[in-house]
Amino acid sequence: MVLGNKYFSESKCDLEGSIITLDELQELLDQWFLLNGVINIGDWIPWLSFLDMQGYVKQMKDLYKKFDRFHEYVLDDHKAKMVSSGEDFVPKDMVDVLLQFAEDPNLEVQLTRDCVKGLMQDLLAGGTDTSPTIVEWTFHEIMKNPHIIEKAAEELDRVIGRERWVEENDFSKLPYIEAIIKETLRLHPVGPLLVPHFATEDCNVSGYNVSKGTTVIINVWSIGRNHKYWDAPEEYLPERFLDKKIDMLGQNFALLPFGSGRRRCPGYNLGLKIVRSTLANLLHGFNWKLPKNMKPEDVCVEEHYGLTTHPKVPLEMIIEPRLPIHLY
Repeated sequence: MVLGNKYFSESKCDLEGSIITLDELQELLDQWFLLNGVINIGDWIPWLSFLDMQGYVKQMKDLYKKFDRFHEYVLDDHKAKMVSSGEDFVPKDMVDVLLQFAEDPNLEVQLTRDCVKGLMQDLLAGGTDTSPTIVEWTFHEIMKNPHIIEKAAEELDRVIGRERWVEENDFSKLPYIEAIIKETLRLHPVGPLLVPHFATEDCNVSGYNVSKGTTVIINVWSIGRNHKYWDAPEEYLPERFLDKKIDMLGQNFALLPFGSGRRRCPGYNLGLKIVRSTLANLLHGFNWKLPKNMKPEDVCVEEHYGLTTHPKVPLEMIIEPRLPIHLY
């Protein structure tokens, strides 16, 4: 959808049509998320910024060069295809559309090549890290609470049976799977802080005066663990959502994993479909066990902070097929 082609290779032995391997690209993205979430002393005490005491600025500059090389390669390839197609060119992905906008002289705000690269990076990062992280957090929590897996498997067997995989039109019939996803997003929002908002007028929030023009950053991590809005907020309890009509699209301010209003995550719809499909089919298609030397209470649910929040300790699991072999 974004690049329209696979611009990375599986290994360094096969770099045809690519300048980077999949592992290298993932490493760059991981570093990008980490550096976007660090507390840089120079940002808070400007006169110390030239010292780069933590080395973050140097890392950011090095990372920029690596990403810029990749972006230039992708843009040059798309541009060459546009030129070769001439007037018959039809955009096939987001980069094609952005390049067309960049060449439109009638745009009120001109889209430069750097703007295109920045939008590419936002789309690439937003589409590769968020959904897998939600699934990863879910498995950390349900492996710590194995009765949840049993209850989810019972629902899947009852609704889907064991002769097919879960499909998109099944989602509405799986309320417990939906409750698991909501509970994960409540306890472990991928982005603990929503994108910055802007106060359009003077207002008062909980006794605090907020002046017009103030940048407002909402801490959804804290909201999801607030005793005022949730019973036993530190416990992982999907059942809390079964009898409550709480959506995830910004209408209920106790659960705002994707934000609200015009600045809500533009990819929330696709992201939710990916999470629902991935999680439901993983639970439906496989039995999940911890290694023999590990107990449920040993599963670590500590968080590693960055622009997005990841589990601090990766989880190893043993999987076994639970459906007929011909379905795999």
